[in-house]
Amino acid sequence: MTPSTPVAFDEAERQRALDALHIVGSLPEPAYDDIVKVAAAVCGTPMALVTLIDRDRQWFKARTGLEGVQTERNVAVCDHAIRQPTQLMEVGDLNQDARFADNPVLKDLGARFYAGMPLVTEDGAAVGSVCVVDVNPRELNTTQREALQALARLTMTLMESRGREREQQVAAILDHGVAEETAVASDAAGSYTVVILELQDLAELAQRLGERTLDRQLQQLDLALEHCLQPERGDSINRVTGSGEFIAVLGSDHVDDTVEKLQQVARETSQSLGSPLLLGAASTSTGEATTAVFLRADQALSAAKDALRA
Repeated sequence: MTPSTPVAFDEAERQRALDALHIVGSLPEPAYDDIVKVAAAVCGTPMALVTLIDRDRQWFKARTGLEGVQTERNVAVCDHAIRQPTQLMEVGDLNQDARFADNPVLKDLGARFYAGMPLVTEDGAAVGSVCVVDVNPRELNTTQREALQALARLTMTLMESRGREREQQVAAILDHGVAEETAVASDAAGSYTVVILELQDLAELAQRLGERTLDRQLQQLDLALEHCLQPERGDSINRVTGSGEFIAVLGSDHVDDTVEKLQQVARETSQSLGSPLLLGAASTSTGEATTAVFLRADQALSAAKDALRA
């Protein structure tokens, strides 16, 4: 297919949309594994992936027919695909396309054919793709193209449904935390801090350590973080189910000391596990809505991710 002129898009907004899904680095999930199996079967290709384009890398949420969990973004064909969010990108012969002819990753795979449909959020941000790869030049037929487009829509529906479930759990954690803080320190009601701690690349850790060992490590981390809190001030912390994300609600008295203790645990954990535990925090003294305070903490966490990948 003839390459289209890329459309202008705001990379910062696109990255924020991906961060908001909290899916990069997440543990394997059977639904996504099924999607790549169906994509490969329908399109008749040896390889299929669900990819996410994150800052300086392409991360694979699911894959079949190849090893590895990520590549550098600058060699990702999907990084080109997301620049036309509404169009399926099909390259009949990668060796004949100047953009990819010298791509070292494609050469290692022996890849000659690519087709990918962008994953687009409800707000129009292209965060990755469902793609298929073959070792022979070829083209898809109409039925295969429509199937790949349908699988991309299904994948995005799964991701956004997963995101809404997480949002509901986060809201419950915040409501409980603020209620605890208010009950213990009613004179300081409306003054609190939200801290988000997120262990990066959980899937890689599970592969390296084993899921049982990782689960024990997360339980130990939960205890270490809890020891940093001041229950008499109404502090609380909870882990989002099935993730490496912890959310703390802290009272207003001497909160900086507690945040520093949490940061120290994060530094020690990052060193011991070999994977960063990042932190974002935001405070209010005006009774600001918990969702707004959480959003600011989440933006601080995204800034920490930016700094990590800078």
